[in-house]
Amino acid sequence: MVFVSEKLIQGKKRYYLEKSIRLPNGKVKKISIYLKDYQKEKSNLKRYHLLLEEKTKKLLSDFVAKYYPSNYIFTEEVLKRLEEIKFDYQKIIKKLTKKQLEDVLDRFTVNFTYESNAIEGNSLTLKDVTFIIQEGKIIKGKDLREVYETINTRKAVEWIFDTKPKLNEKTLLKLHQILVENTGIAFGYKQVPNFLLGRNIKTTPPEKVKEEMDKLLEWCRDNQSHPLQKAAEFHGQFEKIHPFEDGNGRTGRLLINVILMNHSYPPLIIRKSQRIKYFHALSAFDQGHFGNLNHFLIDKYKKTFDKFFKIYIKYL
Repeated sequence: MVFVSEKLIQGKKRYYLEKSIRLPNGKVKKISIYLKDYQKEKSNLKRYHLLLEEKTKKLLSDFVAKYYPSNYIFTEEVLKRLEEIKFDYQKIIKKLTKKQLEDVLDRFTVNFTYESNAIEGNSLTLKDVTFIIQEGKIIKGKDLREVYETINTRKAVEWIFDTKPKLNEKTLLKLHQILVENTGIAFGYKQVPNFLLGRNIKTTPPEKVKEEMDKLLEWCRDNQSHPLQKAAEFHGQFEKIHPFEDGNGRTGRLLINVILMNHSYPPLIIRKSQRIKYFHALSAFDQGHFGNLNHFLIDKYKKTFDKFFKIYIKYL
């Protein structure tokens, strides 16, 4: 909340525009801008509000660049940019009316659902997905499993936005349950081994899935890396374990956004046009080369903001 404070300094009244923000470490920091011409401009402090916004944005990005561990991929410059995007995303969301917010989330849901399912080979077009989601109807002549995959992914995305769940076993099992409803896929951890086509790696055997997922979730809780780096490495490990009979990719991509949104970062979309590059990044991760997947998700994070959220606000 922004407010004007009055201070007596050397016998003179001085006015400041102030706000308090919470830093990633949980501490609260007060930020202020001196109102040089307050008496003349107190009816219109727009330019001071803009100055306070820019000061807040810089303070947060500078703090994050030092707070999270940096490396050759998540450099201080990259960390600052990720935080600036987070700040701009929250600014956009706060400015939207309730109806506009519902609209942008509906559009995100349609896009995420279409792209995520298309990566797995779902043949429905964007027009089909839009109709199914907006009308809530099944299109005659279409593969029912593909239709239910669309309906279920919409439900899963909406559940994430509505409940903002923490990343734990209950959340990932809930997401999988939503995704496989009416598709003929068994819910829960796999009971028989599965294999990854085109990737030279063995997935975790069924009897060890629970143990490996518990370790991965504990790692994620304790990890102090930047949320996007944490999301990338969690996603790579999750796909290596491949804990479910089917639906691992769709669940895994949803969990990336659960991690980001847990820390108030904007969600991202992986486009089907990037399918080959995405799978190559996962294959490299399988072999211990984490850089490709980190670079890939940094790029998707930036592009989702620039080409979706930023574009949306431009045409309001």
